[in-house]
Amino acid sequence: MSSNKLWTDVAMPQLAESLVSATIGKWLKKPGDPVEQYEPICEVITDKVNAELPSTVDGIMGEIFAAEGDTIDVGTIICQIGIEGQEPVQAEEQGQPQVQQSLDFTGQDVSQRNRYSPAVQTLAAEHGLNLSQIKGSGLGGRITRKDVLNYVESGVGTGSGNLANIPASTPVQAQVPSNSQQESVVSTQQSSIPVAAISPEKRANEPVRHTGMHLSDTPKLPTIEVEGGQAEQYIDITPIRNTIATRMRQSVSEIPHGWMMIEVDVTNLVQLRNKLKNEFKAKEGVNLTYLAFLMKAVVSAIKDYPIMNSVWAVDKIIVKRDINISLAVGTDDSVMTPVIKKADQKNIAGLAREVEELARKTREGKLKLDDMQGGTFTVNNTGSFGSILSQPIINYPQAAILTFESIVKRPVVINDMIGVRSMANICLSLDHRILDGVICGRFMQRVKDNIEGYTLDTQVY
Repeated sequence: MSSNKLWTDVAMPQLAESLVSATIGKWLKKPGDPVEQYEPICEVITDKVNAELPSTVDGIMGEIFAAEGDTIDVGTIICQIGIEGQEPVQAEEQGQPQVQQSLDFTGQDVSQRNRYSPAVQTLAAEHGLNLSQIKGSGLGGRITRKDVLNYVESGVGTGSGNLANIPASTPVQAQVPSNSQQESVVSTQQSSIPVAAISPEKRANEPVRHTGMHLSDTPKLPTIEVEGGQAEQYIDITPIRNTIATRMRQSVSEIPHGWMMIEVDVTNLVQLRNKLKNEFKAKEGVNLTYLAFLMKAVVSAIKDYPIMNSVWAVDKIIVKRDINISLAVGTDDSVMTPVIKKADQKNIAGLAREVEELARKTREGKLKLDDMQGGTFTVNNTGSFGSILSQPIINYPQAAILTFESIVKRPVVINDMIGVRSMANICLSLDHRILDGVICGRFMQRVKDNIEGYTLDTQVY
């Protein structure tokens, strides 16, 4: 580089004490872009969470030394930023070809103008918007979710169009089912319109679901962009998907999994929640979900059987003092496990608030590394997807993971008489190096007793 220019190196930071490397997810700035101090320049992916890497200075984005998808060791230089308005060295000066960009009449890059994310398509479908009328503020002129929300709030063009006006070059969206184990079986299909392009009127006429934790909600499924036109579809493995695959493979290969299931009568719990949910929503501003009651029951059972809250350490078993519950939360393309710290010190209302907050931060991509660290036992709500039986993979290196399945009305024999009760299955995967059937059976029975012990007089505060 020219000696009369002042440049500052940007190195991969140590985002957490245990991390030695991280993956470049996406560059948010390209060479020549102005950069303000604290403005994000790239997205960084670790084995725990995604994070945005901010600039430490004001200046001009210079040369980039790490490509998207590259795993970089902590301390390695990933780019440079020119200070005091200095112009960066152009790519051809380094012997590298420049990327050809699409420009509009104002000279701005619009190469990504006609590529729409699933979230953008869903919002546009809900509000009946024509995306061609919305100006994009994202990289390459791409329309972001914020652009759509601002357009809706402005009241301009609402209901003036629909997603049928999306150019034919836009990739078809394929919906992919996902389970709680951070694994995804990709199933693609070609269609003339995106899956998200379902009119709000049609959705309103859909029958109410009679299974699942939230009986009136349709679970949000992940979507993956694929290119059509050939007999087979090829999807690039993203860094976060690669991390998930690595951790799941490590869990299955290192941990000898055991599994058991128990059936629970949740009739009293359903009645209790129906009694409290509207008042709780009005008072707290968050939903009172079944998951909060389940977590309270699980935490109380862990107190009675502390070995459930442990990890394998080769020559010893480490029983954790704090009960930190990892909560499996699904996003469009992955499953994250944010942590409720010291869950044993929270009441049902406090757990409900934590669940809502962590779920929101996960889906908005605002989780911090601290939100993902320290989990000692994982709970998952597979019942929200209508599942009645699942065999989860343990969240390494924890000793167990528990799933709460769908609530279903069944005929049950009580005192030699048949009655209709709300029933649910609870499934547990266990590390058989640490736990055995006897202790896990007693633990599951205690969870069952705690859940069936809820009455209309149970307090959530």
